[in-house]
Order: sequence, then C-alpha cells, then structure tokens
Amino acid sequence: MRITFTKYQGTGNDFILVDNRDGTFRPEPGVVTRLCDRHFGIGSDGLILIEADEEADFSMNFFNPDGSKSFCGNGSRCAVDFFRRLSPGSPELQFRAIDGLHQAVHSDSTVKIRMGDVRDVRLMSDGLFIDTGSPHVLRYVSDPEEVSVVSEGRLVRYSPEWMPSGVNVNFIGVAGTGHILMRTYERGVEDETLSCGTGVTAAALSYHHLHGGGGDITVDTRGGRLTVVFAENPSGPGYTDIWLCGPATMIFSGEIETEL
Repeated sequence: MRITFTKYQGTGNDFILVDNRDGTFRPEPGVVTRLCDRHFGIGSDGLILIEADEEADFSMNFFNPDGSKSFCGNGSRCAVDFFRRLSPGSPELQFRAIDGLHQAVHSDSTVKIRMGDVRDVRLMSDGLFIDTGSPHVLRYVSDPEEVSVVSEGRLVRYSPEWMPSGVNVNFIGVAGTGHILMRTYERGVEDETLSCGTGVTAAALSYHHLHGGGGDITVDTRGGRLTVVFAENPSGPGYTDIWLCGPATMIFSGEIETEL
C-alpha cells in the first residue's frame, strides 16, 4: 500500500503524520518500526495517524518507533498544525488522544495544547516521578550536558522498579528563576530525543514543586525552547490548566510503500 505522509518536527522531536480519516491505513508494529527507522524508512521519533472522531475535531493515534502506544505532547502539537492544514478553521480546537480529550490553540508560529491535570508529584530518593500522560522520572543534575543520557537513562528505564512498561528519564539543570534545561531518554524510542513534550511538562511541574514561583516555566531542550503554563489545583494537591506551548514545523511531504 502506498501512503502519503508529512514529516514534522516540534523542537527537534520529529514525527511522520498520515491523514487516516478514511481508516484505510492499519499499521502493523513491524510497519511502524520500519517507517520510523532512520536508515531503512522515513526516520522519526514516532508515527501519528490523524483519524475521524465523532466528538472531537480529530483523533490522534500515536505510535512509538517500537510499535507501542502512548501520549505524546510534541506529537500532539504537530498533529494540530497538520490537521489545520488539512481542514482550515478556528484557531481553537479539540482532539482525542490515548488519555482522553485535549484542547488546543493554533497560530502560525505556536501551537498550545492543554495537558491532563496532574494530581500526584512523587518524591523519590533519587529524583521525582510525575505522570503527564506518559510516566517520567526527573533527576536534577548540575549540568545535563555532562550526563551520559543513553547509558544512565537505560539503567533507570529497565530497572526492576519500572518494568515491564518502563519509564522515561529526564535530566534537568536549573538555568535561572523559572528557567530550566533538560535532556531526555525516551522509552519506545530507546534513545535520547532532542525534545519531549510530556517530559518538558513534567520537568516544569517538578521545578515548581521544588522551588515554587509563578506558573510559567521556560524549558530549553537540545531541539529548542518550550513554555509550560499552569495553575496549582485549588481543590487539592497537584496542578491544573496545564498548557504546553511551542513551535510545530512541517519539514516535507512524500509517498512511501508500507510493504517494506
């Protein structure tokens, strides 16, 4: 089967996007892995299918390169921009992901998505744990650039505590008040990625949990800058009204045979 695809990146997190609103493309895990392969396929941090939804503007079906499914923050922002190119309309829209419905605001230079509420920030002996639609361990270090992200990330991701599903691992440095630096090892990709939207969100909330301050945190990843805006939950612990904000850029479009 020949499919038309569009390649996107959101602060260096890159994705293959396919308009599957007619439901004709049903990817097998092996097909997903080959399409995401950087030597034998298109190459990406994940595959996103834009699909029809009875309640929302569209449904985002996200696959990691290993064929597993999860929520993806930067992928969601790219999906919103892609959908608005397919179907122009209001800058405000709604989409469905694996964890439920999300609001989004689209503009020419920035896509903002509302993340799910976070009720629990767990302090551990060697860091913090926060689930922002995907699970994240967060470790503060003096300089993220000095960390061997792949080797150290794998030790945590595959440790008995987090198996069998695994966990994403983020290494965070404080650059200034309300400003942090971050590098991420992503499960499913099984490597360092240039950015991670759910990780950036978790990192911002972890910074506020430890240091307080306003609900507007700047996060610099290797692929670019994102902003997380949020409010403390007025009725209990955790955070609400969480928005992940940043650029989503189309790179190129093409066609490829899926029987690879």
